[in-house]
Amino acid sequence: MTELVHLSTDDAVATITLDSPHNRNALSRQLVTELTAHLETADVDPAVRVIRLRSAHRVFCAGADLSEAAQGQSGATAALVAMLRRIVAADTPVVVELAGPVVAGGLGIVGAADIVVASDDVTVQLTEVRLGLAPAVISLTLLPRLTSRAASELFLSGRRISAAEAAAAGFISRVVAPKDVLVEVDSVVADLARGTAQGLRETKRLLNRNLLAHIDAEGGDMAELSERLFNSDEAKAAMRAFLKR
Repeated sequence: MTELVHLSTDDAVATITLDSPHNRNALSRQLVTELTAHLETADVDPAVRVIRLRSAHRVFCAGADLSEAAQGQSGATAALVAMLRRIVAADTPVVVELAGPVVAGGLGIVGAADIVVASDDVTVQLTEVRLGLAPAVISLTLLPRLTSRAASELFLSGRRISAAEAAAAGFISRVVAPKDVLVEVDSVVADLARGTAQGLRETKRLLNRNLLAHIDAEGGDMAELSERLFNSDEAKAAMRAFLKR
């Protein structure tokens, strides 16, 4: 089986790369499993001070793997909650390098990360409402980041927004020109790598204390809601129609 997520380490930086071009890094069971495992490996490595999360291709993440989801989502939503929790609970800061578009479930990863650097030509979109779904699981990491008005519009409209709008809404940290993304991420990573293991760990725990408690309190309910919606007749019909386009 070809690996869909790669892990490499250089000095204090672990780089995790999403590499599933056939479905634009959609959140298949395999990708979520591998991403979770690599996050765990990087987080327990005593030499690592920063985790850099990126895509090998133009699209960062296309959301749920609809070809799998249309067949049923038994257990998949709980695995997604566990993966998002792994990012939030990691003792190591996670920096997302967002050089391409991200849709639906992929935004849960963006919300879970500590710092997000995006190209100004990136777009983001929550498409669940158009497929008979709700952004249930990813609401765990998005709602704490977004203003309430922005959340209402983005969740309900399903419209595509720019990186600048996403930054104003609260879930992107920095927006730069496409040619500057790598340099900007390098700068952020270098700053973080100067921290000590204890300093980074305890500061991240302080920052994410409420978010982690929220995930632990609501994660089970959101996974159940998401699975119920994915398995509904309305959502299955909408997903089949989307896949036939």
